[in-house]
Amino acid sequence: MKYEIDNTALLANFLQYVQINTRSDQQAPQDRVPTTEGQTKLAQLLATQLKDLGLQEVKINPQNAFLTALLPGNSGSDLPALGFIAHLDTADYASEKVNPQVHPNYQGQAIKWENGLELSPEKFPNLKNYLGQTLITTDGTTLLGVDDKAGIAGLIGAVTYLVNHPEVKHGALKVAFGPDEEIGRGADRFDVADFQARWAYTLDNGLVGDIEYETFNAAQAEITITGTSVHPGQAYGQLVNAITLAEEFDRKVPVDQRAEEVSGRDGFYLLVDFSAKIETARLVYIVRDFDYEQFLARKQVLQTLVERLNQKYGDQRFAIKMFDQYYNMADIIKKDPTPVKLAQQALRNLQITPRIISFRGGTDGSKITYLGLPTPNLFNGGENFHGPYEFVTVEALSQLAQTIIEISHLQVK
Repeated sequence: MKYEIDNTALLANFLQYVQINTRSDQQAPQDRVPTTEGQTKLAQLLATQLKDLGLQEVKINPQNAFLTALLPGNSGSDLPALGFIAHLDTADYASEKVNPQVHPNYQGQAIKWENGLELSPEKFPNLKNYLGQTLITTDGTTLLGVDDKAGIAGLIGAVTYLVNHPEVKHGALKVAFGPDEEIGRGADRFDVADFQARWAYTLDNGLVGDIEYETFNAAQAEITITGTSVHPGQAYGQLVNAITLAEEFDRKVPVDQRAEEVSGRDGFYLLVDFSAKIETARLVYIVRDFDYEQFLARKQVLQTLVERLNQKYGDQRFAIKMFDQYYNMADIIKKDPTPVKLAQQALRNLQITPRIISFRGGTDGSKITYLGLPTPNLFNGGENFHGPYEFVTVEALSQLAQTIIEISHLQVK
């Protein structure tokens, strides 16, 4: 191990963070930032920790709820700062009264909970990769919050080490902790000009060694359908059932291109919401593809379906609203892959095998990259995100901290 991280403090921080309920709220008004009070509570705790460590420019921006801070470089280099970003919120799953369970020297046993659920290598074979490590799990009733409190803990661990070990030379570091990533809102308000970094890394998702700089292009489409409701006794020739029309629309969306039918680099359609009565129906799809031209083509498929069904039934019974959510950051990062190469070299120096992963999703970095700050994603070391089977090990958190340190050191070598 190149950098001896204080794993006791790392674990204590992580356990403290996950017990704060920071679940974001999709239904909150668009102007509420952050969408939940717990995120502010965690940001305030982290601000106190950063100030105690002696970081500069520690502030929570009231306009976007991002906590940011500066760790000045100690190498004499005048290179622009590197940024590291983690998000405060957790996913839309039970997150009140999180009761983390610590399993030192895990030996591959099934972990059984009082509610009858269990985390076992039979169902989750990757557990066998963590034998001998200190495993952290839920108690089976909530999520753990690995996404992204593992990223937060790893970043605090790295900053703490650099403060306490001035012999390790590094450039300036800017750190940020942002709100509402899970509902796709927080990064829209990120202030790139104020952050003043050369490039940045999110610390969100992935096994130890994963680097993600290719994400989906993403859009959401809402289809509304207007029916005609009349008494069933007089329905013949008059009643138009919006439920039936909605089902017809969904049947025409390519069946072999649904999310549950594809993998790898294939894009997809996914129906995420369906509500209907005779007089009106609403369908919400998400559309995803790595390739921008194919992304445009997928959106056109839905648009064309609306047009054809309106021709069939008349009266403009089908309407569509569609908006883009984020884009594939690779289209920008490939123009200057330096941050990816730097991360790869840092991992090799730590004897960790780097793996370039095409992420079948998006990160805050997807949006921040298009705001002008190239931001690939580094692993946070956790698994089974967004439910009771989440887990991470102290050793994975430590490896994240070491990776951040080594990237910061390599920048000025």
